[in-house]
Amino acid sequence: MRHRTYMDRSVDQDRENGGNIKVLTAIWPYLRPYLAAVLGAGIALIVAASTVLALGQGLRFMVDRGFGDGGGRVLDLALSVLLGVVVVLAMATYARFYIVSWIGERVVADIRQAVFDHVLKLSPGFFEITRTGEVLSRLTTDTTLLQVVIGSSISVALRNILLFLGGAMLLAVTSLKLTGIVFLFVPLVVAPIVLIGRIVRRRSRAAQDEVAAVSGYAEETLSAIRTVQAFTHEEVDRWRFAETVEHALDVSISRIRARAILTALVIMLVFSAVGLILWLGGRAVIAGEMSPGELSAFVFYSILVAGSVGAFSEVVADLQRAAGAAERLFELLATEPMIAPPSAPVSLPSPTEGAVRFTDLTFHYPAQKEIAALSNFNLAVAPGERVALVGPSGAGKTTVFQLLLRYYDPDIGSICLDDVDIRGADPVDVRRCIGLVSQEPTIFSANAMENIRYGRPDANDDEVRAAADAAAATEFLERLLDGFDTFLGEKGVRLSGGQRQRIAIARAILRDPAVLLLDEATSALDSESEHLVQQALERILASRTSIVIAHRLSTIRQADRIVVIDGGRIVAEGMHDRLIAEGGLYTKLAERQFDLSVDPA
Repeated sequence: MRHRTYMDRSVDQDRENGGNIKVLTAIWPYLRPYLAAVLGAGIALIVAASTVLALGQGLRFMVDRGFGDGGGRVLDLALSVLLGVVVVLAMATYARFYIVSWIGERVVADIRQAVFDHVLKLSPGFFEITRTGEVLSRLTTDTTLLQVVIGSSISVALRNILLFLGGAMLLAVTSLKLTGIVFLFVPLVVAPIVLIGRIVRRRSRAAQDEVAAVSGYAEETLSAIRTVQAFTHEEVDRWRFAETVEHALDVSISRIRARAILTALVIMLVFSAVGLILWLGGRAVIAGEMSPGELSAFVFYSILVAGSVGAFSEVVADLQRAAGAAERLFELLATEPMIAPPSAPVSLPSPTEGAVRFTDLTFHYPAQKEIAALSNFNLAVAPGERVALVGPSGAGKTTVFQLLLRYYDPDIGSICLDDVDIRGADPVDVRRCIGLVSQEPTIFSANAMENIRYGRPDANDDEVRAAADAAAATEFLERLLDGFDTFLGEKGVRLSGGQRQRIAIARAILRDPAVLLLDEATSALDSESEHLVQQALERILASRTSIVIAHRLSTIRQADRIVVIDGGRIVAEGMHDRLIAEGGLYTKLAERQFDLSVDPA
């Protein structure tokens, strides 16, 4: 069984609470900018529906007059009028189809952009409890369903409503008695649409959720394909993916079954009504109560009305599916970021000196409320100071970075950058002052030039090359087939670990931040590359504040101060020799982790 995420649990609650097509009204703000196009589509729709209704009167005229005393002349006239009406119908249909399809594509593009923009604002805490694949399913599958509705289904629904209303009025004009019989069948047709339609909506929502589960599992597995193959986990993943796909298939078949029952019922009731009307109308013609032309027109309008009701049942199913998609999309859009800029953000000093201070800070991760990642944490880093964070795995070193980058806000206490509480500043402004080199750097599916330029998008090529030189990356980049323009593969698969690390260091150098965060930036480098990078880092670290998560003694020795963290608390701080003399946790870490025999004091 797959892990149940936040979105799964919220979906279950939504199913309990129900929902209906009214949720589609939330699309209106995205339609409003295109009111002129909507108006044009409405005019084309009215013209097309009117011409279809006019065909019934043409049929009545041709049967009563063309087959009577008028002879061939009337038939010729009827054909000419019919062809004119058909041309108008074709032009109006073309205009309606094109404009409505354009509106659908344009609105869905806007919604996709809005969802993506919003997701970028969501804090990392949201993705702790939500699968990326599920979010991607909302962004693709659900928006596609909305496109079908906006670009087709709503237009078809309105067309059938117009045909139903117009046909009903013309039925009444032709024969009130037969019209009454027709409308005796309307409740019989509408009732299953309403009742079974609700079932279709619920099952459609469930089917969309399962498709999201399939996407999420596939994305998670494929993104870790090396690990999957290294642990020969293919068979297990095949079995689990097949189980997820089969479950999604079962839910989809359940939806299809309900929709098929709905369609069959509507067809049976509609055509039974048409047969009864033909029988009653035929008897009326025989009795001389109505003309053959009136009966022909009545049957035409009856089929039109019945067909519009039947088609509307199909449209309702599409609307139900779209309602489920809209619920999920707008639920995502309604998710408030845990980290948001204040209404009146405080400006950071310019230029930023880089003084950092953590005061009485306590923090729990959203997914681990029972364990404090940091507790009563106090640390002050002076401008230009280099501080090394040391501690066992899970001590809270990376949490310090994540809080300073304001991925999260502390539960208690404050973090200041140049004496400005970062909670009062815009998170974007705070992050612009900080450069990050992580132990597992991110390489994007682009060339080397663009990967380095990610640190400062407005940098020119010369600045990018200078940053690469400083990070000792130019030599290996120029050996690639297209040099700096070489595509590096998904997640930098074409590069070694050390090469990826040097790209990340060049990116941070190009950013030229006031505060530099290094998660043992040289850990993946060979000794020669490490020496080159250390020289480059020395040049950029000399003039800025830096906080380093240290795993090597050589890194620790270059720090101005060593801070030892354990269990989310600072347990010791000072220089290497003094901490070794004091004994305790640092000495144990130094002996075990820093390999004193290889890199002696």
